[in-house]
Amino acid sequence: MNEKTKNILEWIECIVIAIILALLIRYFIGTPTVVRMESMYPTLEQNQRLILNRWARTTKKMPERGDIITFEQPSDTYISVEEADFENPVAVYNNEPDNLISKFTYYVLEWGKTSYIKRVIGLPGEHLQISNGKVYINGEELDESAYLKEDVYTDDYGGVFTDIVVPEGYVFAMGDNRTKSADSRRFGCVPIEKIEGKVAIRFWPLNKFGPVGKAE
Repeated sequence: MNEKTKNILEWIECIVIAIILALLIRYFIGTPTVVRMESMYPTLEQNQRLILNRWARTTKKMPERGDIITFEQPSDTYISVEEADFENPVAVYNNEPDNLISKFTYYVLEWGKTSYIKRVIGLPGEHLQISNGKVYINGEELDESAYLKEDVYTDDYGGVFTDIVVPEGYVFAMGDNRTKSADSRRFGCVPIEKIEGKVAIRFWPLNKFGPVGKAE
């Protein structure tokens, strides 16, 4: 093997290793993302750039109430009252990739995958109710003043899951822009294994650079 060929192979090896490391970091630790919709307005605005913390997904840690998370879009984004199972009010995921290559491109490269960004409101085992424009957890009104404007009114937004018990291993998530957010009210609770990450840092625009926390 001549010196030129050896150098080329070494460069290829370095590039392959760099790609693998980047994919591992992206999947298990953290990755950038862009806000595409307005369901979290005014906390998050369209085209803002964020860093997602994916370590919680790696360790299977349940998010806390108030965390802003991203998760895979359910297969059915609206469940009617006739279709709803109120004993098991969970989001439907029935379009799973069926082979190794498609799983890699979908889950690791995230090609063809759509994600939602919402705030965790209800936790496993809690009785969640939406009534009179407010959210109630186990009969107590939830204080959302840290992230909702005073004039925000929470209704069913056409959804049927407004008086449920959140199943074990699931969370109930809603957008801060309650009148323009397709969320758990419409499709049910989100399984922890479909949560992709927690919003950690907003890095664009620069004048809003910093951590994105529960009190945004």
